[in-house]
Amino acid sequence: DVRKALEDYGCFEASFDKLSVELNRSVFEAMEDLFELPIPTKQRNVSSKPFHGYLCHNLYESLGINDANVLEKVNDFTQQLWPDHGNKSISETIHRFSEKLVELDLMVRRMIMESFGIENYIDEHLNSTYYLTRLMKYTSPPDDDDDDDDDDEETKLGLRSHTDKNIITILHQYQVDGLEVKTKDDKWIKVKPSQDSVLVMVGDSLCALLNGRLHSPYHRVIMTGKKTRYSTGLFSIPKTGVIIDSPEELVDKEHPRIFKPFEYTDF
Repeated sequence: DVRKALEDYGCFEASFDKLSVELNRSVFEAMEDLFELPIPTKQRNVSSKPFHGYLCHNLYESLGINDANVLEKVNDFTQQLWPDHGNKSISETIHRFSEKLVELDLMVRRMIMESFGIENYIDEHLNSTYYLTRLMKYTSPPDDDDDDDDDDEETKLGLRSHTDKNIITILHQYQVDGLEVKTKDDKWIKVKPSQDSVLVMVGDSLCALLNGRLHSPYHRVIMTGKKTRYSTGLFSIPKTGVIIDSPEELVDKEHPRIFKPFEYTDF
């Protein structure tokens, strides 16, 4: 049951057959090509929104594309990296992939709102967001031959423990695991979805919108072994000016209002 999983763990694994083997392979190859570009080239991936473009920190490196379910937006992204001619093949691959994930995002959000009996708000809610597609690369940690040093988690940390601020996050990892999610009783569990499935995760904004009814989990990436890890993320994000406010139907004596209405950009 989707709602129960999101209440208890804040995430669930979704088997999604629209991500074909062929499409996954194309996305993986596109990411290899993109991250092989020189750093100054990748740094041309900029956005007017903070943290939406190229990011690089320790083992983690990432490229961002706004509304990659719209082909023109992906063409703008490849044009940043290849100003002379763009990259038609990579554009089409990322666009197709993002379209599929957006389809899943809309399906999940519709399902969640129906389960809480707030169908009247579905269209308004679905129209109040945009998408960010992230392509992520995690380099394997440097060798550590010091036997006195037990697992140096700082060295192996691909991405620090955090919750996502957005609505819903859909993550897909390729070949190499590393994602861990924290349970409500403070245990870290390794997430190992199959190649044709994705992890759907609640963000803080959805938690607030639903008056705390769903759990927004802490998660991190721990890198072990010698292999580079690639993953993708689709993030549904409230548009500028959208006020996040729990519907009256979700506020009662048992569930008093937890969050004051707020604008996402002030969050």
